[in-house]
Amino acid sequence: MTASFRFDPIALPPDCERLRGEVRAFLEAEASAGGWRPHGGDFGSRHSPEFSRRLGARGWIGMTWPRRYGGGERSFLERYVVTEELLVAGAPVAAHWIADRQSGPLLLRFGSEEQRQRLLPGICRGEIFFCIGMSEPDSGSDLASIRTRAVPVAGGWEVTGAKLWTSHAKRAHYMIALVRTAPAGEDRHAGLSQLVIDLSAPGLSIRPIRNLAGDTDFNEVVFDKVFVPSAMLVGEAGEGWRQVTSELAFERSGPERFLSTIRLLIELVRRLGADPEPRAAAALGRLAAHLWTLRRMSLSVAGMLQAGATPNLEAALVKDLGNAFEREIPEVVRLVAPGRRRAGANDALEELLAEAVLNAPSFTLRGGTREILRGIIARGLGLR
Repeated sequence: MTASFRFDPIALPPDCERLRGEVRAFLEAEASAGGWRPHGGDFGSRHSPEFSRRLGARGWIGMTWPRRYGGGERSFLERYVVTEELLVAGAPVAAHWIADRQSGPLLLRFGSEEQRQRLLPGICRGEIFFCIGMSEPDSGSDLASIRTRAVPVAGGWEVTGAKLWTSHAKRAHYMIALVRTAPAGEDRHAGLSQLVIDLSAPGLSIRPIRNLAGDTDFNEVVFDKVFVPSAMLVGEAGEGWRQVTSELAFERSGPERFLSTIRLLIELVRRLGADPEPRAAAALGRLAAHLWTLRRMSLSVAGMLQAGATPNLEAALVKDLGNAFEREIPEVVRLVAPGRRRAGANDALEELLAEAVLNAPSFTLRGGTREILRGIIARGLGLR
């Protein structure tokens, strides 16, 4: 059966705009106090547990979750507004980001009551951080080919294997790992399960991976017979593939998939001024049109998530187009920004551009490569 794209228009209600003003005032006060310096190359590269705790105290982590778990029971659209403002301001959100965006929602949907009571309140307070254990060495983007094994032992599971490109593992407290709990048969997606793994467990080691920008946000996590209690199995054994694919709708559709280089675009607008030359004006107009379209698409996905839908196809398209947009911005800046040869050492545009160029190669890797995303889209449209 073939699917079709659905991007219904979404209008933000007045409550969202009032919330936007509140968030902006908070961020201006934070920046004025010297808590962080805006950046422009990668939303996930700035890590501040202190900022995350202050954000949690305002009720802006776990916003849509039930109050009994520390959440705010607010709408996905309200959460969208907060996310947008954090990204545009260049706030240091990396510490809590994964837990708020997808680990918590996964536990709400598939986790046990014990897991929710134990983990979700700490996430909402900005005190418990998660990382994602999906990719593996030698597996590329073929998630179904993972080889990390979890075998049943007394009281739980024993995990052996490795995960690769794991963002912020060295700073996180827990990982939700996709593991193989039964041999693959004709259906390669069978026999997969998800476990919540304590990253301080004996037998677990974390090896930082330095990227082009000189950062070590990516890590390899190695499991050498790591014991995981049976209470930390998420959902049912063998249901990992269904669970992990539902999780990806949260990972792929948010504004972080097209706003990673937004501060560079803002600085370009400042540099061009009120009367840019025609070539630069045309380039800027194209970028603005692409940005507005992506925002409308992403907002529509947020509306579908609010309604309880699982818009995997639409989320994949948002990420694919969004990553192309993020990479296009530094290329356009290099071509049309005036006065670049005369830029001084403290030039904001040059600093943001250098950061964006170094981080851009990772944009199309995290959350699924473009080839994987386009395969998902093609299958959904009945083209393969």
